Amino acid sequence: MKVIVYEHISGGGYAGQTIPLSVLSEGFGMLRSVVADFKAAGHMVTVLIDGRLSKLNPPIDADYTVPIFYPKEPEKFLSNIAKINDAIYIVAPETRQTLQSLVELTQQTGKISLNCESGAIGKVADKAVLFKNLQNNDFPTPKTLVLNNNDSIVQIKQVLKRELNYPIVIKPADGVGCSGLSIVNKDAQIEKAIAKANAGSSCTHFIAQEYVEGESASVSVLSTGKRALALSLNKQNINLAEPDEVSSYDGGIVPFDHPQKQQAFSIAQKVVESFSGLRGYVGVDLILAQNKPYVVDVNPRLTTSYVGLRKVASFNVAEALVNTVLKGDLPAKSKNHGVSIFSKMETSNPSIHAFQKAAKLGAVVSPPFPLNDEGKSWALIIGEGNSLDAARLHLEEAKKCLHNIIT
Repeated sequence: MKVIVYEHISGGGYAGQTIPLSVLSEGFGMLRSVVADFKAAGHMVTVLIDGRLSKLNPPIDADYTVPIFYPKEPEKFLSNIAKINDAIYIVAPETRQTLQSLVELTQQTGKISLNCESGAIGKVADKAVLFKNLQNNDFPTPKTLVLNNNDSIVQIKQVLKRELNYPIVIKPADGVGCSGLSIVNKDAQIEKAIAKANAGSSCTHFIAQEYVEGESASVSVLSTGKRALALSLNKQNINLAEPDEVSSYDGGIVPFDHPQKQQAFSIAQKVVESFSGLRGYVGVDLILAQNKPYVVDVNPRLTTSYVGLRKVASFNVAEALVNTVLKGDLPAKSKNHGVSIFSKMETSNPSIHAFQKAAKLGAVVSPPFPLNDEGKSWALIIGEGNSLDAARLHLEEAKKCLHNIIT
C-alpha cells in the first residue's frame, strides 16, 4: 500500500510554536521506527515533517517527505495527499481531542484508517469516561475522583480529605504520558497541582486518584476491534514529581519480567475488548501493586514502548497492525527474543555536524535536534542484548558514545 504516517510533534503539529524537545525525542523515535517497519513490509511511505526538522535532513526511511511550516498545514496536506495514497496512520496525543479530530479527518478522506475508530478514542481519551467504564466492568483501578474546575479550592480540599488519603495523584482528564501529573502530599500543594493539571487541558474537570505503590508498566496490545492480543509487558521509568516540578517518562524495558505478567496480559486484553472500536495498536498502562495489577490509563495509539517492542518481537509489528485492522487477523502467539532498554538522554545543544554524526549511530533512535537557544536537547537511545544485563551495558556504551560526539 501507499501509507501516510503523521506523527504530531515532529510532523508540524507545533508549527509556529516552540517544539518540546523531550517529547520530540519520543515522537520522532516512534515515527522513525514505524516508518522503517512499514517499509520493511513492502509499503510505500509518505511522512509530514516540521520544516525546522526537515532542514536538518533527519534520519528517516520514508519515500516522500512533506515539509510543514505553518499552523493548520498538516490537516490541509493530509486531506490533499490522501487522494494519492491508500491508508493513513496517525500518532498524536489525546489532549484537546487532537488524536480524535485527526482520525476523524482521516475517516472523511475515505481512505483506510489504521487507527482506532474515532468514537472509541473519545471514550478512553477523557479519563472521567474511561474510569467510569472501567469501574462498571469491574476492572481493578485506583480509587478515582472526577472533580470540577468550577468548584472552590475549599470545596475540593474537603472532598479530597473525605475520600482519599495522602499521597494522592492529580492529573488532567485528557492528559497523555506524564503531562500535568503531580503527586500531592499535603493540602498546601493542591492548588498548584490543579493549576498544573489544567495548564494544557481543555476539560472542565480533572482527576484525583489514590496513590498505588508498585511498578509502573504497560502492555502493548493488538486488537481487531473485538479480539485483542497482548504482545509484551513493558516497564516504564516514571519520575512522579510534586506540583513545583515536572513529572516525566524517561524510558523503559521490553519485555519486563514480572510475576504478574500473565495477569497483566489478561486484564489488558479484556480492557481493550470492552471498548468496541479500539483496534490496531493500543497501550494499556498499569501499576503492578503487591496484590494485583491496577489499570491507570488506556492509550488508543502507538506508544513509545513500540521502539523497544519492534527490536524483540519475532515478527514485523507494523505489518501485524495492518493485518489486524484490514483482515481481522491477530498474529500467532510467540515469544519475544532478547531485551531492549530505551532511555531519553539530555544533551547539550549539538552542532549540525554532531547532530548528523549522532543520527548515524545505530543505538540512537531519535538524535538530539539543535532547535532551541537554551543550550540543551534530548535524544532517545536504545540498548539491546540477549539478557537484561547485556542490554544495560549496551545502553551505557551508547550514552558514552553520544556524549563524546556531542561534546
